[in-house]
Amino acid sequence: MGDIMKIKIFDEGHEKDLEKSINEFIKDDKHVIDIKFNVCVAISGEEQIYCFSAMVMYK
Repeated sequence: MGDIMKIKIFDEGHEKDLEKSINEFIKDDKHVIDIKFNVCVAISGEEQIYCFSAMVMYK
């Protein structure tokens, strides 16, 4: 059962918040297989909205 790959999805409004969330999650001796990052940008009026997300694959 311990060899089953799992995933965890993170979604933050700032890249530093994403970094902090991922580092907090993986610090407990998780065997990280891969991390996939994504950035999305939207425009609402004159405001730019960013979404920083990541998928952590681990055992």
